[in-house]
Amino acid sequence: MKHEDFRQKAAHIPVAREGLPFILSGVFITFTCALSGWAIPTIFFLALTLLVLYFFRDPERVVTAEASEVLSPADGRVIAIDKTREPQFTGSPCWKVSIFMSVFNVHVNRIPISGVIEGLHYRKGRFWAASTEKADRENEQSWIWIRGESGEDVVVTQVAGLIARRIVCWPSVGDRVVRGERFGLIRLGSRLDVYVPETIDLLVSKGDRVTAGESVLCRMK
Repeated sequence: MKHEDFRQKAAHIPVAREGLPFILSGVFITFTCALSGWAIPTIFFLALTLLVLYFFRDPERVVTAEASEVLSPADGRVIAIDKTREPQFTGSPCWKVSIFMSVFNVHVNRIPISGVIEGLHYRKGRFWAASTEKADRENEQSWIWIRGESGEDVVVTQVAGLIARRIVCWPSVGDRVVRGERFGLIRLGSRLDVYVPETIDLLVSKGDRVTAGESVLCRMK
């Protein structure tokens, strides 16, 4: 069976493909209300459709970072930076950078470093607020392990949140990925954790705003 290239799912259109059913449904309902002469429902569903369109926007990004730099995989705010051990694949000492995505951030996630997908793991779970400790232990999560071109390991975890009920991750094990390209999304916000080697130079601090595919989180030594 021929392996499907995940980039066919990640091909760019102005909005994330997973949002199209919601957008088209909103357009249909809005037009139905308008043709029926229902002014107030038409205005309501038009506003709702525009809001959904905004939530699922997927702008292009330009990668200008150096080869040794690790990019942010998500738009949002850095809510925590902790020294720990990577818990799923390598068990190695590392830095964990947590990025919170609000419902107003772009939801599409991007590859932080070029390399090969060494492992994937999906875990069903709860939907606690993504900023709580319970989210680490109990929430639905999707893990992606990337072995960089220079042999470094970077792990990205998509963590579901209070209203985020759908995690999407397109690549498969063995896929070669390029930093800055799309690899998935979390529907309606939530959090991404990035595990990077402890020997790196951190370039962000707690509270910083970052942009997927453009902001640099750290630099490999």
